[in-house]
Amino acid sequence: MRGRIGRAALVGAVLGVLWWATVRLAWAGVGCEDWGCLVPAVGLVVVVSVGVLVGAVFVLERVDVRPGRRVALVAAGALVVFRAVGEALPSWTSPVAHAVTAGLAFAGAGALAAFVTEGRVARRWRVLTGVGVVALVPVALVVSYVRFGL
Repeated sequence: MRGRIGRAALVGAVLGVLWWATVRLAWAGVGCEDWGCLVPAVGLVVVVSVGVLVGAVFVLERVDVRPGRRVALVAAGALVVFRAVGEALPSWTSPVAHAVTAGLAFAGAGALAAFVTEGRVARRWRVLTGVGVVALVPVALVVSYVRFGL
């Protein structure tokens, strides 16, 4: 089980850095700082994100983390929560810090997804893990409220 979680985390880390670099290039490729460019820029980010998710299915299957589709979907859900929580955290100006953060978030989501989808894990641990991840959202809202106010 640890090997499966480790492989999923490694795949997630690599795909996270790849996602970050691709999104950064796509955002720069749009090349404007105006609100009119927001729709194409966000559209590119969505296309890249879906592409990475589809690629994750194939890579996870290739490294024997099965079922890859379910692991990738659970990881995507965890990444949505991690992104919401990340809004409450301080931001960095360094691109290296952003790449490392993306890699760590994707690795954590991959490991979490591999754990939750593992057949030998007791149902109560899966439910507890799911509740813990979902509980991060209100915690992030409280942290954000304390930091920035209304």
